[in-house]
Amino acid sequence: MTITNLSPLPDLLLEPIVRMALGEDLLPSGDITSDCVIEHDTRVELHLRAREAGVFAGCDAAQLAARLVDPAIQLDWKIAEGGALVPGAVVGVLAGNARKVLMVERTVLNFLGHLSGVATTTSRYVAAVAGTRAKVTCTRKTTPGLRIPEKRAVLLGGGSNHRFSLGDALLIKDNHIVAAGGLRSALERARERAGHMRIVEVEVDTLEQLVIALEYRPDCILLDNMPLDILCEAVRLVAGRCTLEASGGITLETIADVAKTGVDYISVGALTHSARRLDFGLDAPN
Repeated sequence: MTITNLSPLPDLLLEPIVRMALGEDLLPSGDITSDCVIEHDTRVELHLRAREAGVFAGCDAAQLAARLVDPAIQLDWKIAEGGALVPGAVVGVLAGNARKVLMVERTVLNFLGHLSGVATTTSRYVAAVAGTRAKVTCTRKTTPGLRIPEKRAVLLGGGSNHRFSLGDALLIKDNHIVAAGGLRSALERARERAGHMRIVEVEVDTLEQLVIALEYRPDCILLDNMPLDILCEAVRLVAGRCTLEASGGITLETIADVAKTGVDYISVGALTHSARRLDFGLDAPN
């Protein structure tokens, strides 16, 4: 199930990202083609159309891009974010000074295409686990600079967010365990130093590690790259004492079987690192 009532990201968070994207197109000299061939007072009204099916996302970034180029540009959305994209349907109307509209065209299309691709990919994984208790969550395998809008797109696609940064929660992984001198040492220090407001999650890849981890009552245990039969046994051993997350190479073809083991969350890096962008066009009305 997708989400259609998610609040837009604050401009404070989006503006550095959108300014960088605009700068890639407009530095150092603006749009010299439009300046040469279009009269300065020409106005246009162009239709944003979806060219393939999917889940719509990226409106807040696109809207801000238009506003930064020219506050007088009007961008009128015809469907809500999280809504279904119908090939050929108009999703928005972009109107204003022709030179300014063409300055922002590619940036608008890039944000809509990429973020709708993330939302669409997420929705497919979510649909694959329907009827189970499992929730699909993203990871920190995001495009540098785009983590915040990508994670919002995951929510629009019906998924959940894992931590945003290293400062959100403790996640003790294999390299932490090695550097700390072992699993027990890592968990003892985490419990001693984390504070009562910090969630502690630990990654294990064997049932032996799982049994040790349970002694320290972590909030969540990440079951890494475990075969299905081992995942089932892990769920039985934990018996609801903490949240269980499955991770590691999970694909659209395998996620349903993982969900049926009874885990609470399934983390999938592909939601962001491998999402195929959707195609949009900006054209004159028919």
